[in-house]
Amino acid sequence: MKLTVARTTGLLYLGLALSGMFAFLFARDKLLIDGDAVVTAANLVADEGLARLGIAAEVALVGFQALVAVWFYKLFRSKDSFGAGLIAVFGMVNAVAILIASAMWLSALNVATSGGQADTVYTLFSLHENIWVVASLFFGLWLLPMAYMAKLAKMPSPLVWFLIAGGIGYMLSTFTAILLPNQTALTEALPLAATVGEFWIIGYLLFKQVKA
Repeated sequence: MKLTVARTTGLLYLGLALSGMFAFLFARDKLLIDGDAVVTAANLVADEGLARLGIAAEVALVGFQALVAVWFYKLFRSKDSFGAGLIAVFGMVNAVAILIASAMWLSALNVATSGGQADTVYTLFSLHENIWVVASLFFGLWLLPMAYMAKLAKMPSPLVWFLIAGGIGYMLSTFTAILLPNQTALTEALPLAATVGEFWIIGYLLFKQVKA
C-alpha cells in the first residue's frame, strides 16, 4: 500500500487515538481516584511504572497531534487553504494544551515518589484533569473545519455529520463540565459522536482514495 499524504495523515491520526486511549482511558483512570488525595498519591507510588507509561503515551499523543495537524493542512490546502489552516491551528492548540497537562501529571508523580504531601499530588493531578476539560473546546473546534474539508473532498455525508456533531458535542461538554459539574454522564455522552467520526475518517484516510 503506497504511503500517500492521506494514508500518512490517517496513520498519524491513528497514533493519536491509540496513545490517547492508553494514557487517558487506561493509565489515568486506574491511578486517579476522584476526591481521594491519599489513595491517588499511593496509586502513583505503587504503580509508578504505569504512571510513567501513561505520561509517555500522553507526550506521544502531543507529537501525533502536532504532526497530524500539519499533515491535514498538507492534504487539504489545495482545496481550501483557510479551512485546512484552521485544522492545523486548532490542532496545534490541542497539542500545546495536552503538553501542559502532561507536565502537571509528571509533576504529580515526582511529588508522590519523593514523599510529598498527598494534597499537593492531588492538586497537580487535578490541574491535569482540568486542562483536559477546558481544552475540550478546541477538541471540538478542530473537528468543524475537518468536517468542512471532508465534505469538499467528497467523503460520505454521514461521516461529515458525525464530525460536526462530535465537534459541537465536545464544545458543549466543556461548558457542561464547568456549569453542571454533577452531570458527568451528560458531559461524557456529548462527545460520543466525535469518537465515531474520528475513527471513521481514520479508516477512510487509510483505505479509501482521497482526492484533495
